[in-house]
Amino acid sequence: MHQEHIAKQFDVELENVRAKVLRMGGLIEEQIESAVNALQDGNVSLARQVIETDRRINGLEVSIDEDCTHIIARRQPAAGDLRLILAIIKTITDLERIGDEAKKMARMAILLHDSDRLLQPHLPVDLRHAAHLAVQMLGHSLDAFARLDATTAAQVLRDDRDVDESFRGILRQLITFMMEDPRTISNAIDILFAAKAVERIGDHAKNMAEYVIYLVKGKDVRHTSMEEVERTVISDY
Repeated sequence: MHQEHIAKQFDVELENVRAKVLRMGGLIEEQIESAVNALQDGNVSLARQVIETDRRINGLEVSIDEDCTHIIARRQPAAGDLRLILAIIKTITDLERIGDEAKKMARMAILLHDSDRLLQPHLPVDLRHAAHLAVQMLGHSLDAFARLDATTAAQVLRDDRDVDESFRGILRQLITFMMEDPRTISNAIDILFAAKAVERIGDHAKNMAEYVIYLVKGKDVRHTSMEEVERTVISDY
């Protein structure tokens, strides 16, 4: 009976940590959308809000990390439970870095919409489509983590190609602008950094999806082909 009580407590602790991870992920999704809107609409106040909120994300990362450390020390988890803890530790690292990318975009928004910079030629480059794809990837990775769904995680890996292609399209646009009018170079470089931040968000979401596959299937699929990932996901082992 005592062992059963301990096991239930352990399950509650794990579930609380999982809930914290999902809360952190939801906050970061909002951060990305706010940062992109600030960048596209010139909303400096919103950009500053993104930068301020990043502290909450950092605090959540530290809190979850401490929770995981305590669970390992007290419970000495094995097998699937240990894989879950390891996946959570890796996931929150990627989530925190996604938060940093959102903060980077917010800083670019402030820089681009500074009064002096507005005198330079406006560049009609829209990052919203690429950002939508990256946020979608992040949402699906979080959903796969919540439901321990390797199939959804594998789809995230496929979707990363769309984010990469969208980034390349933005890069081609910016190169064209810079070649046609050298006055656009300064703004174009800042937009390029923001677009690269979006592309990196996709990379981090992909990492998170790989951790889910590891968690569910017990196999590390990093640095493997998509075909190998597919075989792992459909395997019963």
